[in-house]
Parts: sequence; structure tokens; C-alpha cells
Amino acid sequence: MLKHIVLFKFKPDTSDVNIANVEKGLAGLPARIAEIKHYEFGRDVVQSDRSFDFGLVSEFEDMESLERYRTHPYHMAVVNQLNMICDNIISVDFTI
Repeated sequence: MLKHIVLFKFKPDTSDVNIANVEKGLAGLPARIAEIKHYEFGRDVVQSDRSFDFGLVSEFEDMESLERYRTHPYHMAVVNQLNMICDNIISVDFTI
């Protein structure tokens, strides 16, 4: 199994509407992308100086499954939304 974690730092002028649209897009991915084994995401509640604004944790069977997810058209549509509203996106992938 592979765990995929992504953290997002929004641009200062990002609206709640834009974030809600991203959340809606992300929520629809597990039903559309069979490779997703586990999927959860949410807004940061601590809001410390070192916090990112939003996080996503997902699991995939193997690297090939992760790659199919990464290049899937539905995922790419959400990625495009995120790229427009984020100043920084970081990720880590590791086996479990």
C-alpha cells in the first residue's frame, strides 16, 4: 500500500467559495477513480504559523495505481482548480 499526503497553502485572497468548489471536486473523486482505496481531506483547524491551510490523505495499492490517479482527467480538473488558488503545494508518498 502507498500513502499519498498533500498539503496546500492558499493564496491570501482565496475565497470560501473557491475552497468549497475544490472540496466538492475532491469529494467526487473516489466514486470516479477506482484506484483510490482511502480518501480524506479537510481545512486546517489549528492555524499556527507553520500550518498549511488544507490537507489530503489518500491510499493506493501501488505506484501504478497512484500514477493512474495522478493523470486521471477528473483528478487533473481538481488539480487545475488548486493550482489557481494555491501559493504552495507539497506532498509526500510512502509505503505502508
